Amino acid sequence: MFSSAPPQTHRLKVTAGTSYTPETHETVTVNSTSPLQLKSDHLTSNLWVRIKDYTGYPTTSPKTNPYFDTPPFNQNLFSLTFTLNFTHDVNGNDLIFGNDFDHPIRSYLPTGFGTALKIVKSTLDPSLDGDAYADKPYLYSPGLASWNQFSIGDKQEDGADEDNVIVQEGSTGSGVDARKEYNIPDTSSSRRTHFQNEERRKGFVFEKGRTYAADFGNGYLDFNEFAIRIPGFSFHIGKYVSDKNNVLRYVLKNRATGEVYLVICLTVVLEEETRDDSDEEGEGDDIIDAEDEQEVDDVD
Repeated sequence: MFSSAPPQTHRLKVTAGTSYTPETHETVTVNSTSPLQLKSDHLTSNLWVRIKDYTGYPTTSPKTNPYFDTPPFNQNLFSLTFTLNFTHDVNGNDLIFGNDFDHPIRSYLPTGFGTALKIVKSTLDPSLDGDAYADKPYLYSPGLASWNQFSIGDKQEDGADEDNVIVQEGSTGSGVDARKEYNIPDTSSSRRTHFQNEERRKGFVFEKGRTYAADFGNGYLDFNEFAIRIPGFSFHIGKYVSDKNNVLRYVLKNRATGEVYLVICLTVVLEEETRDDSDEEGEGDDIIDAEDEQEVDDVD
């Protein structure tokens, strides 16, 4: 059973960067209309993190975003939206997106998790692959086959002037011809099915200097109640959170070269119940982040 509200000592904080190193990450203002702009030797990216009815840090974050009033996104509880402008060509089969961990989580996984994973693969993401019971667990999918929305844009330096981008399946500018060149279907569901085929993914290239945009979100992860609800399986996350197991990490990387492009960490802050939430400047001092407690290694 779910509690009606998250425990008083649990609160969410979102950070992001272009590497696994947490010291290089920046705090994301959730639901902001302005993106967090990220840049590395590999790419330039704008990132928006949106969580419906958000109650986490920073406390200045808007509670919601117009994104959640826009069909079909009004069914989502959260969204990771990002633009990608690579400094070099990236093969479509090598660009993977998903979750990984630096430490075993098998002792935290609830009874029936394996069944839940099968449900996800059969109904939500057939391209999902990984091992949640490994010493360094991972669950990745090819981005082309898993993103909810995917748009191919023009060739340009970056999207610094973009504000509150809501990605719709399709293309803009010279991206229209690029999408036709690869015979990519018009709808999101058809595109994901199209790219279930590995040879089609191998034939696609994320071009250097062209801007791509993606949206990933769903109505199954509730970051306010710390709950997961998928068809046929539901459980509350709060009781599995500890000072060693409090980060859900989304990673965009290249499985062929090992290059890491984006790392987004949703950290459950473990705080004293008497804590003063208005202490914006000092809030980082009380955060227990699992990534800060151990050496961060890449996951092959």
